[in-house]
Amino acid sequence: MAIITLTTDFGEKDHFAGAIKGAIYTEMPEVRIVDISHSVSPFNIPEAAYIIQNAYSSFPKGSIHIIGIDSEINEENKHIAMKLDDHYFVCANNGIMSMICAEIAPEKIVEINIHDKLPTSFPVLDVFVKVACHIARGGTLEVIGKKISDIKPIKNIIPFVNDEQTQIIGNVIYVDNYGNVVSNIKKKFFEDIQKGRPFEVSARNYKFKTIYTKYSDVVDFSLPEDKRFDEGRGLVVFNSSNYLEIAVYKSNSSTVGSASTLMGLEMRDTITVNFLNG
Repeated sequence: MAIITLTTDFGEKDHFAGAIKGAIYTEMPEVRIVDISHSVSPFNIPEAAYIIQNAYSSFPKGSIHIIGIDSEINEENKHIAMKLDDHYFVCANNGIMSMICAEIAPEKIVEINIHDKLPTSFPVLDVFVKVACHIARGGTLEVIGKKISDIKPIKNIIPFVNDEQTQIIGNVIYVDNYGNVVSNIKKKFFEDIQKGRPFEVSARNYKFKTIYTKYSDVVDFSLPEDKRFDEGRGLVVFNSSNYLEIAVYKSNSSTVGSASTLMGLEMRDTITVNFLNG
């Protein structure tokens, strides 16, 4: 049974997500639909790219992923379907796939060209659903598009490294539900530049010289519980997706605060790593 996932910035209030599901079930009543997220910030391509990159591989091979972010078609924003890592992706060619493609080469990409056969004022509903169901029935990509070799990149997806290899300058690409801020600095990238040297991670006026394995590593469990004051303490980890993340232990924006609220960190803000004695 085919699986079709949905990742959009439509939210839960409006009819859009429900209408898409209804259209899929009308085409294929037996399909399974899974919501990855409908809470992507409006038109936030890096945020959507981070979410889909870290979700898709948990699904079975052959799954089809509809990504409805900034999908209105125009001369600079075409639609594509892609086979990558034995999964299928249907989305706009707006950079949203470049984060995944930076690590895994696509097997096939087509620019969708069936728009003249469909009345379309809502491309995710009118076009993406048709394409996803075509793939789910075993249809080939060549039937719904012409083969292309390149896709649009996301700007600043790769952190900057200076010529002396003593500094990485990254950016915040995602703020999670807890207010933790995720940079575009991946663990392997960091370690390849670090080469074992001590370092200092800085963001605004905050500096950190340790990267923890997990959030609770910041706690001194040898102290009695009433002597610990770790809630609200800032820390740096490589998160479960191996991205460098600045967090607050047991963060809660309405109580102890979060990395985003306490440190004033937002999307695209700079996170710098300086390597010492380099």
